[in-house]
Amino acid sequence: MKLVHKITLGNALGIVCIILVAVFSYHEFDLLLAKLRFVEIADSLNASFLKMRLSEKNYFLYKDREALKEIKEQLKESYSVIRGLQANIIRAIGKDNFRELKRDLNEYEKALELVEKFDLKDRSLESRAKAIREAGRRLRLFSERMIRIERESVNSIISASKRTLLTFFALVILAAITSSYMFFSRMFRNLRRIERTANAISRGNFVKIEGPIPNNELGSAMSAINSMCEELKTRHELLIQAKKLSSLGILTAGVAHELGNPLNNISMVAQTFIEVYDSLSDEEKIEYMETILKETQRIKEIVQNLLDFSRPKKRDFRASDINRLLRQSLRLVRNMLHVSKIKSRVELQEDIPLVMVDENKIQSVFVNIITNAIQAMSPGGTLTLRSRFDEQEDPDNVIIEIEDTGKGIPSEFISNIFDPFFSTKGTEGTGLGLSISYGIIKNHRGQIDVKSEVGVGTTFFIRLPAYKKEEVRDGKSENNGD
Repeated sequence: MKLVHKITLGNALGIVCIILVAVFSYHEFDLLLAKLRFVEIADSLNASFLKMRLSEKNYFLYKDREALKEIKEQLKESYSVIRGLQANIIRAIGKDNFRELKRDLNEYEKALELVEKFDLKDRSLESRAKAIREAGRRLRLFSERMIRIERESVNSIISASKRTLLTFFALVILAAITSSYMFFSRMFRNLRRIERTANAISRGNFVKIEGPIPNNELGSAMSAINSMCEELKTRHELLIQAKKLSSLGILTAGVAHELGNPLNNISMVAQTFIEVYDSLSDEEKIEYMETILKETQRIKEIVQNLLDFSRPKKRDFRASDINRLLRQSLRLVRNMLHVSKIKSRVELQEDIPLVMVDENKIQSVFVNIITNAIQAMSPGGTLTLRSRFDEQEDPDNVIIEIEDTGKGIPSEFISNIFDPFFSTKGTEGTGLGLSISYGIIKNHRGQIDVKSEVGVGTTFFIRLPAYKKEEVRDGKSENNGD
């Protein structure tokens, strides 16, 4: 379900709950108002009945005929109230109680009519007086009972409504919290997956969002990120290859000179061999041929190193000797160092742990940093390669240092040198080399840092996880990792 549909559904459910609460509250308050109106009516009737009983006493005790008129007026007023508010009274006390009220009033009225026919001095009036007093007493008791019942009913309705509303609100809040948790927890989980993937991509680790993709707007965003990740991964590989080819172009001039030396040696030995062939012994002839073979092998090694460096390969993680990779990288740029009149110093700690790396990619990082160092120093300077492992200081990593004595990097640029397309070389640099190197090291679960001082030089520190002996048995599982 789309997010917009879920939000619309949630809002609709909220509106329905509000309407239900409103309808329930309206019904309860309407009933409560009807009860309160009847209590007011009952109080009014009760006051009328009380006046009727007082006038009744005046009539029988003091023989006051005016009291009889007052009873009739109160009785008439009571009938008028009952007729005018019949619907409210029936709603409050029910039809049975209403009929009982009317019956008591009719009996009281009939008893009053009988009393009215007798003379006040008639002795039989006393027996009639009992009838009217009994009818009046029933009216008064009925009125008081109805008032008490209705007041209790009002209190009961208020209490029940309060409990019901509180229960209803608690259920609504619980349902809202539950539905919100179910909805937003999934949404936040997906947002966290997107955040983790975006952070990984920013570090150069082009991993897709794993797991099921929801069929909503977030799912569309996640699919777009996966597509972007795949495209970035492809472009990243192309950039790596382009950078390697660029570095290869820089090496070409040096390679020409590097190949020229053994070719000149071969040419010279071959010419000499032809000239002095007749005077050579068999051992000397073999020695000449061994010299040619040696120089040919040297050419083959140079060409193979260049092919290995430039040829794209599949990821091939293996336990490797970092010192060997550093020496191979230095051999690739040996002629550049010679042309630029740069001295090299190698300080490699022996017996350091192996590292699990893709040799081709790590070597491209070394060559890129060394090439940058040569360009920063040329002409003249000293390039230093170090490797070290200190079990006390950092038992988990092998540390590689590449130090130059070049012009250095200004402090304001240090935080940006690993950013794509940022270059301190102006129009001469693409700004991709160190960015790609940063991504390669991060993909190896390593770290790359730089320390530089203008006019003194720059040192790159690379930390790669040490491949411990107890992990060797799991090497196959890690061999294809990234």
